[in-house]
Amino acid sequence: MAVHAQVQRVLDLIEKSGNPEFHKLSPQEARAQFEAKAPILDAKPIEVHRVEEQQVDSPGGPIPVRIYTPCENEVPLPVIVWMHGGGHVLGSVVSYDAICRHLAIGSQAIVVSVDYRLAPEHKFPAAIDDAFAVVEWVASNADAFGGDPTRIAVAGDSAGGNLAAVSALMARDAGIQLRAQALVYPVTAPDAESDSHHDNAEGFMLTRANVLWFQSHYRRDERDRTDFRYAPAIAESHADLAPALIQVAEFDPLKDEGIEYANRLSRAGNQVSLTHYAGMIHGFFSLSSAVDAGRDAIAEVCAFLSKHLQ
Repeated sequence: MAVHAQVQRVLDLIEKSGNPEFHKLSPQEARAQFEAKAPILDAKPIEVHRVEEQQVDSPGGPIPVRIYTPCENEVPLPVIVWMHGGGHVLGSVVSYDAICRHLAIGSQAIVVSVDYRLAPEHKFPAAIDDAFAVVEWVASNADAFGGDPTRIAVAGDSAGGNLAAVSALMARDAGIQLRAQALVYPVTAPDAESDSHHDNAEGFMLTRANVLWFQSHYRRDERDRTDFRYAPAIAESHADLAPALIQVAEFDPLKDEGIEYANRLSRAGNQVSLTHYAGMIHGFFSLSSAVDAGRDAIAEVCAFLSKHLQ
């Protein structure tokens, strides 16, 4: 199948913009470009009942979080801990604000968006240390902001999907009972050598050069590739995990590792839903103002989380 016509129009716009690829920029320049351009084709912000900023204490320092409450609630609401994408180098609670608003309203759950530390200033495992510290904080403090500590899910896209998947493994090992995990084209493998990484290396927004640039900034050295907190696919056990939704895109370098991770979870006896979005590229989840499938994917995540949290 060819790239969807709506996606092709986005790719044409990107080419006409003349913006350099991230790997040709410094991390600071790439962040500035991402923050400026990300909202253009993303979901449009919608109103929620309350948005508040907090900081979570952790051994690595205070972690900023943004908390979205969808409605007035007399009883505790379920909680989704959201981890944004950006290759562990880019992204923020600001650039993912609109998506978190839609997740809160669509799932009728409180969304806690994690502003984890970014590489290369803070290399692995800083991001997962922050992400899981927030999961632990929510499990212990959800009632303080109207959440139900017995109904927690983790979710994220791309690098955030990596952090969500690893957090689900760590939550299991720590005795935290998550209700669900939603992984949008997640990074799960220790390398970038699957067929889809090479077949989709150029022309589909996330290029191989950018993937390798992200990895080089996030890793300390090659030994990190042997740590499940870097690559959840290599965990010793994938048993007894929260039900998972994994979304992959046809022309995404990360497609194969997302499919393989779904297979690993299924073989370990977990409940897994895998959705393959034909004609889509990496990042389509954040293109919902221009790509109908982006809206469909957000709606699917909301329905999945609502089912397991309500």
